Order: sequence, then structure tokens, then C-alpha cells
Amino acid sequence: MSTPGPERVPSTVKVGKTSGQGKPPTGPKKTPPKGGRPAGKGPQGKGRKVQPVKVSGGRNWGPIAVAGVVVLIAAGIIGYGIFASAKGSATWEERAADISGIVDYRAQKNAKIDSRNHVEGAQTYVTSPPVGGDHNATWQNCMGDIYTEPIANEHAVHSLEHGAVWVTYKQGLAQDQIDKLAAKVQGKDYMLMSPYAGLDKNISLQVWGYQLKVDNADDARIDAFIKALRLNATMEPNAACSGGNTTTGPLTAAAGNGTTMGG
Repeated sequence: MSTPGPERVPSTVKVGKTSGQGKPPTGPKKTPPKGGRPAGKGPQGKGRKVQPVKVSGGRNWGPIAVAGVVVLIAAGIIGYGIFASAKGSATWEERAADISGIVDYRAQKNAKIDSRNHVEGAQTYVTSPPVGGDHNATWQNCMGDIYTEPIANEHAVHSLEHGAVWVTYKQGLAQDQIDKLAAKVQGKDYMLMSPYAGLDKNISLQVWGYQLKVDNADDARIDAFIKALRLNATMEPNAACSGGNTTTGPLTAAAGNGTTMGG
């Protein structure tokens, strides 16, 4: 009988859960989520895919557009103020020069226009109607007077010397046109109006040394002419327009020279 040796102690192999055959259970292989973080762990919650928050890059253009309009309006107001201030500081000669179609006879330095002698009888003038030159010692009354017949040039030129605007119109002009002109003249001092024979335009306005001819009484240049030149174009400041001649018709030729110096 043999003597038994030392008792064998079987070695143990530790395995996890086993199948019936002592092998680890098999199952579908879990694929970790993208980004290397296991699903269901971390601060984002369990098993949910977090969508990134989209931040809009567009702007709210409404307030910007309103602000832009306000700036443009303000700039326009300021610009107009500067323009109006500059226009307001312009001399009457500069304002006259801005009127389209005006003729400045003073610039021509024509002695027959510039002459201011008092003379008797009918005179021959450089322009038609005249804008200056020798004239009768009596002026035509120019306190907003409306003459329905032609008046003597020699009296009218004296009125121009005093600073009046002489409004003339072609004989036969439509009555509505005449009425519109009369509304600009009647009752206004240093203004007079009369028809003029042989006028080449429907309407002609005169002051001393300046003339403007237009076709229609609605022409805005008429008012601009009156505003810029009435009284300003005078050759005798503070001379009267009242107490002058009020008759119509031409003067007769003088028997002699009849020239006298005067204003």
C-alpha cells in the first residue's frame, strides 16, 4: 500500500458570468459613441445625442433703416438752412443775375441808356420798351397804377429811375393773362402796368437797366424779377412814385432841344 502524497489543491480560474460551458456570455458588441465618450455617461444625459445650438448671424435692419432716414432728413434740413442763408445774403444784383433770360443793360455801359437828362418831347430809345435814357421831367404815377392804354415812354422811364417796375404786355393779350399781371401790380407802390405797341413777346418787365421778356403771366420769373429789383434798381433812392403823370398816349415831338439836367 503506497503512502499518499500531499493532497492536490485544484487551481481556480475566476471568470465573470459564465455560460453553461464556463465561457463569458456573448452578445452584440457595443460601439462607443462618436467623440470617444461612452453613451449614457457625462453631463449631457443618458443616451441622448445633443444638438448644437444655432446662433443666428443676421441683424435686425428695421431700427438701422429708421436711424438712417432720420440722419438723411436732418442732413437735408441743415443743408437747406445753409443754402437759404447763403441765398439770403446774396446782393440784389446777384439775385437778378440768377433769373434766367434777364438782360443786364447796365453791364453794356451804353451812354444812351445810362444818360439821365430831363428832356422835352418824344425820344428815341435803344431798347423796346426802354430801360433807361433821357426822359421827361415828370414821372408816370407808379403807385400800383394799371393803365389800359399805352403810356409815354418818356414818363415811364422817369418812373424806372425812381425804382419802379414797369410791367408791359402785348396789345391783344388774352384777358385772363392781363388779369393775372394786374393782380401782381394793382395797389403796390413802385409798380405800374400798361399795354405796349409792337411788343415782340407777350410780356416784358423793366426796371432801370434790366429787362425780362416772357410768354406767359404764370411764369415764376415775373415774381422773382419784381422781388429782386423793385426799388433796388433805383437811380434815385427815396424818390417818389406818387404825384406823377396819370394820362396815357405818346408825347409830341419837342419844338426845340429842351434838354435840362436832372434826376
